[in-house]
Amino acid sequence: MAKVSYFERRRRDIDAVMRRDPAARSRLEVALCYPGYKAVRRHRRAHWLWTHNFKLLARMVSQRTVRKTGIEIHPGAIIGEGLFIDHGNGVVIGETTIIGDNVTLYQGVTLGGTGKDTGKRHPTVEDDVVIGSGAKVLGPFTVGRGSKVGAGSIVLKEVPPNSTVVGNPGRVVRRGSDKCTGQPDLDQIHLPDPIKERLEELQRRIEQLEICLERKARGETCEECPQGGAEECPKNAKEREKSYVDL
Repeated sequence: MAKVSYFERRRRDIDAVMRRDPAARSRLEVALCYPGYKAVRRHRRAHWLWTHNFKLLARMVSQRTVRKTGIEIHPGAIIGEGLFIDHGNGVVIGETTIIGDNVTLYQGVTLGGTGKDTGKRHPTVEDDVVIGSGAKVLGPFTVGRGSKVGAGSIVLKEVPPNSTVVGNPGRVVRRGSDKCTGQPDLDQIHLPDPIKERLEELQRRIEQLEICLERKARGETCEECPQGGAEECPKNAKEREKSYVDL
């Protein structure tokens, strides 16, 4: 990878905010007023100190950033180009976290570990991932490129590329979606609800069984039922495949 100058990297960090935040009105406003941008810039300095064995100074820069922005990024974390932390208050990024390019994090996101393990204990977030408000990604696994984690989700296992994850614990509710490919998909509202879908399916099955019981009570047979060959008939129906895959 070609070495990027200080000013070029700073320009790219500002560009990331301008592309993904409709409230950003000017580059000057981003540089002066955006805590997420400030936290990323300060982290780059802290990370340089960390990798050059100035550990204490790196932690001091990191902790001062927490006081100023409310965003805690361990100086050992590796962050790619174009990270956008929107609002940012309460964001925590652990020491062995690796973040790819063009990743978006909303307020309250935690990229953390699950215990006192040593070595790699925090997640790897690949390019173009979006993680919604309050989501927790815990453990040394990979969130695949182009994926999206819904707000409030708690993700404890690997996420395939181009997937959407919601829930606690997080479950994959969409795979290989066109919405997840290319530019980051910032839509945090129109997400599938697998629990609602399953409950609606069960409700339909129960209603159909009640109809069948009423006909049985009248002495009617399945052969006389007008829905005997229909898909919703309990005699012919097969349980619909799950619309989600457990992580």
